[in-house]
Amino acid sequence: MTDAGPDALWTYESIVDAVPGVDLPDWMALAVQFALFEGAVLALAVAYDLWAAVPAGTAAVVVATAGSALMLTLGRRFRRLSTPPTYRKLLFGSSIEVVLGVLAFVALVTYLFAYDPRQARTPLLVALLGPRPPVPAVFVTLLVLWDVCYRIGTAWWASVVGLLVAVRYPDDPAGDAFRRIDLLVVAFAALQLVLVPFVWGYWLLVVALVGHVAAVLLVSGTAIFVRTRGGTF
Repeated sequence: MTDAGPDALWTYESIVDAVPGVDLPDWMALAVQFALFEGAVLALAVAYDLWAAVPAGTAAVVVATAGSALMLTLGRRFRRLSTPPTYRKLLFGSSIEVVLGVLAFVALVTYLFAYDPRQARTPLLVALLGPRPPVPAVFVTLLVLWDVCYRIGTAWWASVVGLLVAVRYPDDPAGDAFRRIDLLVVAFAALQLVLVPFVWGYWLLVVALVGHVAAVLLVSGTAIFVRTRGGTF
């Protein structure tokens, strides 16, 4: 991997690297992430008899962990290319993916605690965690959901930066490598569709998830088209 400097890391990577005395290979870091989150899900299921929530919780943990793996892959592939430092800093150093993730998370929390309980059906949190959700279960749920929202924000920003690079450098000799990155971004976003079956019937969430994937597909697909055409229309 080409060392692109301290400004060329996802916020996620910066946090992991900042942990003192911890230098795990990627596969082990991902295994630890999955084990901690999934262990918390199972421990809560045992403690509060929340086994009905385990499939949805496990799906969210898988999305978060696979999202970490895809972020690491995306970062490495992008840093290997001859993209100008300005774009690497824009993608990794601006932390805009965190801002977008926060916006997605705040919107989700607003839905769960303000909008959903006012509808004429069982709220999603009640369906998963019961009418009196245990506080530790709510904490872990929100923690995992934040992780998922952060991945959503990352997919948005990676697709936008990919399009910016495609428009600015449509004839870049590394066009094939960029197209593979664009396809990986689409796969990164599509990963969230795993959650659709667990929110089926909560149509605002379904539309949000599917719309998110469609938006990334549109932007990254446009980047692929621009690179394929070499900037000629």
